[in-house]
Amino acid sequence: MARQAAADGIAVVCATPHIRDDHDVKIGELPARIAELREELKTAKVPVEIATGGEVAEHAARRLDAATLRSVSLGGGSSLLIEPAPGPLGKGLQLLAERLVSEGFGVLVAHPERHAGEGFRRSLQDLARIGCLVQWTAAFVAHADHGEIALQLAREGLLHLLGSDAHSSHGGRPVHLSEAVARLAQECPADQVSWIAHEAPWALLGGAHPVPPW
Repeated sequence: MARQAAADGIAVVCATPHIRDDHDVKIGELPARIAELREELKTAKVPVEIATGGEVAEHAARRLDAATLRSVSLGGGSSLLIEPAPGPLGKGLQLLAERLVSEGFGVLVAHPERHAGEGFRRSLQDLARIGCLVQWTAAFVAHADHGEIALQLAREGLLHLLGSDAHSSHGGRPVHLSEAVARLAQECPADQVSWIAHEAPWALLGGAHPVPPW
């Protein structure tokens, strides 16, 4: 997977294991596992850095304390990748986001395309108004037609980040972002695409809570 990322021009990958009840991820083991992986990639001369993180399920985020949440933040900063509950985006996600933002966290909403339903656009607008960033899956954006919802909302400023959502090197979504960035470049201003692809991710890794300039 790291070799896929390197071939696509990706410099840093946040490892985001699922933090939820049906996955046996031991949060306390993650730093050592990341360190081991970094050494392995260094030995193999794969030029990709691995940063810490987690994809925290909405229901899990409600019960984890602030210190635990911070330990699965992206790059060790204070931004959390939150996986919405199954089904359309609901009021519960907004309430959780409001709480997390009030506690000093940044919130990224993972793969919103899986949670479309009645009031989808309004839900994303409300989340963005709180200060959340919306991270769409790159493969979904890369293959979208001009009139599809992902590109409509990108043009409206409701696409802030891209994620590969890759789970394997040999099946499903690859660790690629470039095709989606190129698709966005056909639909959105160049400075907006640059912010999505470069400025916002680097700011997050630096511990900042970037605000879309549009």
